[in-house]
Amino acid sequence: MICQDCKSALPDLLLDPAAAANRAAREHMESCAQCREEFRELEATFALLDAWQAPEPSPYFDQKLAVQLREAAAEPPAGWFERVKTRLMFNTGRQFRPAMAGALALVLLVGGGTFADLSLGHHQATPQVSATVNDLRIIDTNDQALQTMDMLLQDDGSTNNTTTAMPPRS
Repeated sequence: MICQDCKSALPDLLLDPAAAANRAAREHMESCAQCREEFRELEATFALLDAWQAPEPSPYFDQKLAVQLREAAAEPPAGWFERVKTRLMFNTGRQFRPAMAGALALVLLVGGGTFADLSLGHHQATPQVSATVNDLRIIDTNDQALQTMDMLLQDDGSTNNTTTAMPPRS
């Protein structure tokens, strides 16, 4: 047995020296002076603890405690800030659990919504078209409309000579 194992077994050896589990520690202490000395010091400490007597309380302890409790109860209540501070410092946190659960749910909703928008919202943005290209598209659309009107007028076969068909634009 090494000294570290023996030192961890010393309290068990002190409390129950006849136990079979302590045989290895007893054999190690016979050959190791350092462990034997530590065991003697531990025995001396336990002997002092056994000899120590707790002091008797004062005969007026109960009366003094009762007076202090009555004085504390008679004091005016602390201000709002002091009551909140005391509640925060000395509470179990049970009254804040519903509020914390609601706040956590709100954070999850906002965070989840933001994540869903970022991950699913890959919208193809329409490329910006210059004003010139946009004007050319309008002119092309108007030209197509004029050509269609011309074709309709030619197909009409009306004998109205006052309106002459315009040649198709190209």
